[in-house]
Amino acid sequence: MTPTNTAFASVKLTSALVAQAREAAQPMRRSVAGQVEYWATLGRIVEHSGLTAQEAQTAIANYEAAAHRTRTEATKAPSQADTLLSQFMASEADGSLAQRVREVVAQNRSKSTGAIV
Repeated sequence: MTPTNTAFASVKLTSALVAQAREAAQPMRRSVAGQVEYWATLGRIVEHSGLTAQEAQTAIANYEAAAHRTRTEATKAPSQADTLLSQFMASEADGSLAQRVREVVAQNRSKSTGAIV
């Protein structure tokens, strides 16, 4: 496999735009540069699609409002994974997790010995 030679150019972006790109990139597992490239591609598509500036601004405003609601809701309630981790840590701390593991192992042993006759 031969490596591809990709030409790079540096551009100056405002720190606010870079911060927005970093925030938007994280859930999509993109790099900041990848997010900016994605946005640029979308911009080219919008320009060539015939959308008016007002239609594009409305779509962007709706997107940003939805993203803000999502961020706000995410900070209010713990995620399902956080809740599960909390329950796991609590059961580990009080010893009930170890007790339950011992019970399951004992049940499985009794089943396996009972099955081999």
